[in-house]
Parts: sequence; structure tokens; C-alpha cells
Amino acid sequence: MKNIFTIVAILSISLVAAQKRQVRAATIGFLNVENLWDTIRSADYIDGTKDRSNPAFHRSVPLDSIKYLEVTDKDYKGPWNDESLIGKKVVRIQGSSEEFTPKSGKNYTYDVYKQKLANEAKVISEMGKSYTGTAPVVVGLLEVENRQVVEDLVKEPAIAKYDYGVVHYNSYDYRGIDIAFIYQKRRFTPSKSWTKEIKIFGSEGKREYTRDVLVLTGFLDNEKVAFFLNHWPSRRGGEAISLSKRNAAAKVLRQQMDSVRALDPSTKLFAMGDFNDDPVSPSLKNGLKAVGNPKDLSEENHYLNLMYPLYKKGIASLAYQDAPNLFDQIIVSSNLHSPNKELRKDYTVFKAEIFAPDYLITKEGNYKGYPFRSWSGDKFTGGYSDHFPAFVVLQKEP
Repeated sequence: MKNIFTIVAILSISLVAAQKRQVRAATIGFLNVENLWDTIRSADYIDGTKDRSNPAFHRSVPLDSIKYLEVTDKDYKGPWNDESLIGKKVVRIQGSSEEFTPKSGKNYTYDVYKQKLANEAKVISEMGKSYTGTAPVVVGLLEVENRQVVEDLVKEPAIAKYDYGVVHYNSYDYRGIDIAFIYQKRRFTPSKSWTKEIKIFGSEGKREYTRDVLVLTGFLDNEKVAFFLNHWPSRRGGEAISLSKRNAAAKVLRQQMDSVRALDPSTKLFAMGDFNDDPVSPSLKNGLKAVGNPKDLSEENHYLNLMYPLYKKGIASLAYQDAPNLFDQIIVSSNLHSPNKELRKDYTVFKAEIFAPDYLITKEGNYKGYPFRSWSGDKFTGGYSDHFPAFVVLQKEP
């Protein structure tokens, strides 16, 4: 299938010029970095004698170092979650770690890794820049191997000047991939972060492991905000068969958003990520109860899916099984919606986009018009990701 994506045109005038007066703006976005792994085969080491809030509780370690670590249960068969592992010291091999090494079929060398870092940094540096003149204040990252690859990413020349901080937790995902946030320290001050486990099960009732929901709260230019980063279970096995897994994720996300909102209704909420469902799918429409039309916002329905209007226009962020989908979405609380698009003293939504500049699009072949992904089988293409990123631009009168 060719040319399936409708690309949002970049406005020719800036946000500041459009408002004809001084405006404060901020971009919030996320991107799937399509398997950002380092070149060293590694494993998860869980030291259950540590405090769960301590990164040492669950960390990524090189496979060669396992023999030097204390392990209390070498053949652990119990559930993989923080609560069950308290008091234990165990090792869990990352399922895809061997695939991304110099000795693998991918020939994943340090040079390839550095190119991946440079590519993703370039995308981050340009998300929303045509509106704000700068890089995003907060960025969610999907498909990172560990904290180290995120630390390496923020040091890349394209974004190093923005002095990004990192929020990352290791997950029990079966492949070994995690999600993370980076944030500009001068504009966002974190107050608290945590992860919430999503429990899903296969057709035979066996527990499967996926990414947690990552929650980050703090102050964006002195306004109280909360971010919820998601990488929901895939459609592997079929959309209908796997729907219950995404419904389970929707329930967790809704509970987390509602709990933060209940503590302080003035907090501005942003849920983002790869939901592996479209805005009209049952998990988002019925499970999360995210509405697509601002007119449907109410006391019962207070979350607005900013990607619904784009979906109705035929805009997609990827192609799944040769069909266009808009899995990459941003959902906000009702207090970020300004009905009259008037400037306010606090942040409201100015515009949401799927970011698809020319260099992120495949130019020829069977996948013309698709995202320019990093891998074609085991061959590194020099591309960026199999998803287009998404962002929202906020504005206010300073």
C-alpha cells in the first residue's frame, strides 16, 4: 500500500506572530525510538533487599557481570513484579538483548548505535520547533533498553544544550524494552514519579509481561502537571483476541489519571504513547472514556483525545499489517481545553500534530509513504522509526 499517510502541513507563520502579541509556549511530545539498544547483551538484576524507589532495586546489568552478583534464587519461577520480589535477589535475561549485539545477525555495532542516537536526537530537537522555536520541554520515549541509552541520548549534540533530565524505571517486559521521560530542567521541575503494573494473560491463562504505565508529576513553568506514558500490549494474535489486554491497560491508566485528578483537580493531565489501538477503539473510547469532541466533555467524561480529529481526517502514525492506524496519541484533561482559543494566564492546548517531516517518510518501494524505519529485517536502513512521533503545543499569556 502506497501513499496512505496524510501529512500535516507546517504552518508558515509562528505561534507568536499568529497571536500578534507575546506568548509563552511549550511542546510536549513522545516518540517510539524503535529498539534503542546498546551493543552489550544484558539482563535485569533485581535486588529485592533494596528500597523499591531506589534504582538499584531493579537495574540492567551486562550479562558478563552476572557471575559476580549475589543471587538467592537461581531458578525463580514466581511472578515478576516488585512486590513479589521483595527480599529476593534474582536475574532475568532480556528476551531481545542478544539480537542487538555486534555478533548478531543485525551486526549491531557501536557505529550503528551512535547513528541511532543521532537520528532520534534530531527528531526530538525539531518536534514543535516551527511553533515554539525550541525543542520540547517534556518528551516520552518508547522502546528504550535501559537508562544508559537514555543518558547517552540526551548527550547527543542536537539536544545536549537543552540539559534534559531523565526519568526511567526498568520494566518486566518480556523483550526487555522500557519507556522513559526526558525533560528540560530549566522549565520542568519533577515532584514524583512511579510506575503502575499492567496484568495481562495469554489465551491459556499464563501471565504475560508488558510495559508499565509510567507516571511523572511536577511543575511545568510553575503550573502543576502530570504525565502518563504508555506502551500498551500489541495486537499480536489479532485485534479482537488481544483487545482484553489493552482494556486492562486502559483500566490502569484511567485509575491512575483519576487518582491524580482527585488529589488536585487543577492539575493538568497528559496521557500519551503507543496505545496499539485507534482513538475509536473500545479500549480508548469505552475503557479510558476519552472523548473526541470537546462538546462531549463533562463531569463523567473529562479526558479529551487530541488525535481524534486527525484520525477522522485520515491521518495515521504507522501502518499495521498494511493498514493505516493512528496508534500514537495524546489525551489531555478538560482543563487544558480552551473553547474560544483565547489566550489565558495558564497553559491550554494550541495545536496537536503527528510529526512527519520529509526525512521521516520512506520515499520509494513497497513501503513508500510509510515511516522511514530503522530496520528492514536485519539490515539497518539509516532510518528513524516505524512510527511517526506526536506532540501537542501549549500556549499562554505570560
